[in-house]
Amino acid sequence: MVDEVVLKNATETAWSVYRAHHPEVDPQDSRRCLLERHLQKRGEKRESDTEALAGFGIA
Repeated sequence: MVDEVVLKNATETAWSVYRAHHPEVDPQDSRRCLLERHLQKRGEKRESDTEALAGFGIA
């Protein structure tokens, strides 16, 4: 399990960078949940999340 503070900081940083490159994306877009889940479960390789994130240009 990832420390909640570390996960929150990592998610905020990655999401901020992504939105800086894609300003048309809403701050509450569903891709944020995918990103957070991907970071949280990074030890467990989940192909579906990785493929979904890659499709959005996040991975």
